Amino acid sequence: MEATITDNSRALPEGHIQGQPLTALAPMQDVTDQPFMTVISECGSPDYFFTEYFRVHTQSNLEKHILRSITENETRRPVFAQMIGEDAFHLKRTVKQLQQYPIAGIDLNMGCPAPRVYKKNVGGGLLRDPKKVDTLLGELRDSCPGLFTVKMRIGFEDTRHFDQLLELINKHSIDLLSLHGRTVKEMYRSLVHYDCIKHAVEVANCPTLANGDVTSAKRAQEILAYTGAAGVMVGRHAIRNPWIFQQIRDLESGHTTNRITLAEVNTYVKRLYEMVSKPWASEKARVSKMKKYLNFVGQGVDSDGAFLHQARRAQTKVELFSICDEYMLSSENQYFADEPYEGLVARPNCEK
Repeated sequence: MEATITDNSRALPEGHIQGQPLTALAPMQDVTDQPFMTVISECGSPDYFFTEYFRVHTQSNLEKHILRSITENETRRPVFAQMIGEDAFHLKRTVKQLQQYPIAGIDLNMGCPAPRVYKKNVGGGLLRDPKKVDTLLGELRDSCPGLFTVKMRIGFEDTRHFDQLLELINKHSIDLLSLHGRTVKEMYRSLVHYDCIKHAVEVANCPTLANGDVTSAKRAQEILAYTGAAGVMVGRHAIRNPWIFQQIRDLESGHTTNRITLAEVNTYVKRLYEMVSKPWASEKARVSKMKKYLNFVGQGVDSDGAFLHQARRAQTKVELFSICDEYMLSSENQYFADEPYEGLVARPNCEK
């Protein structure tokens, strides 16, 4: 499907290269903030960025740290503001607030699989109630003069409502659908149901971004070829490989992708540490935060997982950087794995 919409008054922003599939960095809570977006852009920006979700409730206001990714956007790429909530009145109030800032559009989160989120009937919890979804999409469509997009999963515990949800996407003229090909209950454990994404592409009147296990540029091409999607949205694997968006563009242009050296990964890790560290945080807190990213980066460093094992136990910046240097600078022309090494799983950074 072409990356355009039938209403010419609401066209999606152009990508880096006209005619190529679109790419987007998935919104990830406590990850996709302004510093992270900046570091990603230095490696090769996606076409679109999406903010972490703004929590919307009766007493909510725009979180300043999330707003920074809009007001201090240095990526030169469009940023969509994502919201999460279930109260139409306060969601519309938040839309009005967000329209005061240079956003590309408004995105509604209907896919977050965290139990603490869906138990409040927001995020992925909304998928249990198509009537509620109908009301929310209708109210928000009326309040969004510009682009209104949706990120969702294929269902809550199964796909019983999937076709009905796609009908609502069409009914309310959603401008872009980012579809993660798992149910909420499957979280990130199961195989991705790309057949459901393919079905959405065939049914939805708007462009669809395929989301879920886009592990590499080559894999992105395979997913695009199978689903016919307008593009891909990459989340966790962009933490591991921030060059993935440029690599996708290279492949789509018929070029060979440059292999990433471990020395380049080492530079990325240290740049990320400096950018995401809070100046008021203790060194231990900074190192702990960095482990959240290294859980993914480490999947491509060494096949036996020794780097991950040691990095998860580092307590100081010096210790952490020393471990990085040991595994990434020990010899020239060591390459980062294009795909995660089999058997290496990103686990929480609280391991002791």
